Amino acid sequence: MLIRRGGPDIPSSEITREEDYLNRREFIGRVGAGALAAAVGGVSIASDNASAQTAPGGRQSSDPLTPLESVTRYNNFYEFGFDKEDPYRNSGGFVPRPWTVVVEGHVNKPAAYDLEDLIRPFTVEERIYRLRCVEAWSMVIPWRGFPLRDLINRVEPTSRARFVAFETIFRPAEMSGQRSRVMDWPYVEGLRMDEAMHPLTLIATGLYNQNLPNQNGAPLRLVVPWKYGFKSIKSIVKISFVESQPPTTWNRMAPEEYGFYANVNPEVDHPRWSQARERRIGELLRRPTLMYNGYGDQVASLYRGMNLVRNY
Repeated sequence: MLIRRGGPDIPSSEITREEDYLNRREFIGRVGAGALAAAVGGVSIASDNASAQTAPGGRQSSDPLTPLESVTRYNNFYEFGFDKEDPYRNSGGFVPRPWTVVVEGHVNKPAAYDLEDLIRPFTVEERIYRLRCVEAWSMVIPWRGFPLRDLINRVEPTSRARFVAFETIFRPAEMSGQRSRVMDWPYVEGLRMDEAMHPLTLIATGLYNQNLPNQNGAPLRLVVPWKYGFKSIKSIVKISFVESQPPTTWNRMAPEEYGFYANVNPEVDHPRWSQARERRIGELLRRPTLMYNGYGDQVASLYRGMNLVRNY
């Protein structure tokens, strides 16, 4: 799919409307422009250059996309406030460029990478994921980005790297929520190495084929679609390759409620609410929550033999 971005040399009449973008599958099927990519357990993949790509072993997602307005105005990003609309209201003064990401730890190529230099070598794709947040609501979002494993391979981790740790930027002057002491800033998260190397794990640089809005984690964030949303850390400035399981913000704050793994598991309730059903934003009724958020065929093998109640 060839997508032209707006600019002074492109008249508004040639810019694809959001409703056309949302209906692009129907349009492509009608004019016979070819099939969209096959999907990884509900993840559609289409390159920026009109050539379809096939991901291993999946099916085409039929889930309707969550409207852009909901994606950008209803989310959790506590660095900008604790109400769902606070990130949209309070993030206008955040400056996401220029941006540097520090890569450190057990890697052969540690460095402070300029954002553009960091992401330039990678093929940017669109991936449509179900993203489920911890309060039992979910969205279906067309992320733009690349597999995290591409970046990992580039920096060449050593055999001592068993986990990948991430850290969000700390800028209380621009991020009003960080002036509060409700949380221990900066926000930190982590993955086991095999989770980080899984093809579903994405470094997102945009959504709806535009750069990430500030409130959604500009300029780059993690997306791990089989886990709860708080694992998908935003506005990343540090990636560390470590031997031991790294601390994570919610596990550190409330270990009895939030484990390191945070896999979507409807059979294990949160201590304060049921996780058996979820509300898809834009729908009135709740639907059953799917194990691993519907990606079990792709990721269940990562946890074979583990006690999924103890390792929540």
